Amino acid sequence: MDTLTIPRPDDWHLHLRDGEMLRAVAPHSAAVFGRAIVMPNLTPPVTTTEAALAYRERILDALPTGSPFQPLMTLYLTDQTPPGEMERAAAGGVHGIKLYPAGATTNSASGVTDLRRCEETLAAMEAAGLPLLVHGERVGDDIDIFDREAAFIDTVLLPLLARHPRLKVVLEHVTTAAGAELVTGDDPRLAGTFTPQHLLYDRNHLLAGGLRPHYYCMPILKRRRDREALLEAATSGHPRVFLGTDSAPHPRHSKESSCGCAGCYSAPIALPLYAEAFEAAGALERLEAFASRNGPAFYGLPVNEETITLERRETPVPVSYTAGNAELIPLRAGGTTAWRIAVSHSP
Repeated sequence: MDTLTIPRPDDWHLHLRDGEMLRAVAPHSAAVFGRAIVMPNLTPPVTTTEAALAYRERILDALPTGSPFQPLMTLYLTDQTPPGEMERAAAGGVHGIKLYPAGATTNSASGVTDLRRCEETLAAMEAAGLPLLVHGERVGDDIDIFDREAAFIDTVLLPLLARHPRLKVVLEHVTTAAGAELVTGDDPRLAGTFTPQHLLYDRNHLLAGGLRPHYYCMPILKRRRDREALLEAATSGHPRVFLGTDSAPHPRHSKESSCGCAGCYSAPIALPLYAEAFEAAGALERLEAFASRNGPAFYGLPVNEETITLERRETPVPVSYTAGNAELIPLRAGGTTAWRIAVSHSP
């Protein structure tokens, strides 16, 4: 198979930032994806429906003229998020509520310190039909950074699902064998997203032979056996696993510093990277469901009518992009991808 045509995919986990960075990166995602779940961890975070709708307008203003790309907005959950905001969010077109455990990742200082403080809001979310989108890590000095996801599943996520039997949950950027096993189970409320970096790389790519800051993301790249379990889950054909790049741009100087930021910028080449991963697993025919069909089904949205064609052709990855006065280094900068996006087709 040297070409593959699928419905235009969606990105169910995307960071677009704001200001000059937003204007630089939004066109990259809009060129590939039809829709994207946009993360709310700005500074300050997007905690109200009013703020989410204002952010949506800024995203639309940053897109090329005539772009059909649809940003799907989310709210940032805090210990103080009022239950009444959930009804306003559902009525205002918000598509999910994001849980960041406090201190887990970029701009998570305002995140939840104890999920039990949010019980009334979670119940209101459940009643409104809003899914909880989870950064699944438990943070603490007593928890090894490579064990955070497993600890979160055991002590936070499973009890949450038991307390709220109608709450839909997406475990985003699954990184461990334990997470892969959970989201490919039989609970219809639970779904999982998978990033290109966690399917293609493990902690050796980050650490062996020198520290490579542009492979550093949170949750951190895990062991090889975890990556193999993720690839098996993502390519399994399971109906509730789908594409979420977690593409997260940072200026080069913020990545290459004594305390570098977490995040891989993959948006321009994410779809070719997924094609590489699925082809390596002998499951290229299952990329369509993963990239284009499973996510819309879970979120109750139609599959995009437009199509996109990938072709097998070695293609160089730019060394960098410009974002205002900053330099932005993409994942696999200066290397190549085995696939490229050849053409998009209108319905």
